[in-house]
Amino acid sequence: MDLGLEGRTVLVTGATGAVGRAAARAFADQGARVALAYRHRRDAAEELAAELAGPNGGRAFAVPYALEDSASPRWVVAAVEERWGGLDVLVANAWRWGERQGAGARFEEVSEQDWLPVVADNLAPAIRTVQCAVAGMRKRGWGRIALVSPHPALVAGHGGEFHGVAKAGLHGLARSLAEGGAGADGVLVNAVCAGPPAAGEASAPEDVARVLLFLCSAANAAVGGQTLTVAGAR
Repeated sequence: MDLGLEGRTVLVTGATGAVGRAAARAFADQGARVALAYRHRRDAAEELAAELAGPNGGRAFAVPYALEDSASPRWVVAAVEERWGGLDVLVANAWRWGERQGAGARFEEVSEQDWLPVVADNLAPAIRTVQCAVAGMRKRGWGRIALVSPHPALVAGHGGEFHGVAKAGLHGLARSLAEGGAGADGVLVNAVCAGPPAAGEASAPEDVARVLLFLCSAANAAVGGQTLTVAGAR
């Protein structure tokens, strides 16, 4: 199947994580150019960019992406558009785990100082990045966006209620954009929930990457506004 990704431009946030790395490699294998947005692990991002850059060195580059900086999504997207003339695909995979709640801590005992950054850092940057990316996609009449979130079983014990709020927000964003007409402008937006199957064994990053690859390709002409859970047994 021709996925139509040869020469497409892709931005992967959270590119140094397991899913981000797998996704970046999958898109590069299809001939796409990939921008790798990282928060802290510059060396890992630049190493991956060198791996994916190709013989002429122009098919990948690393770019810093600060979750806490409201201006960061705008200039990250601008950097991709300036280098490659536009952005075709956004994989919003950046995620902040936050601090584990103390043993026995109840929902009502968690202070706003502790929970607000978890919600803000896991939802607001994705919204900002989508806003910056979707404008150019609409103008060009083609775009694919995937919002990656962890499975509920993976956030349990890590202040799970607040991660759940942010996760649900991403799913709602995908649905709202679809119902708001993004699909009519050629832009398909979906959410992908990556997590463990019933047996409890975590899905491989490559499993998630294959789903992202299809959703963000030309082979996908009709799936938008959906949340797909990748949690099947392997």
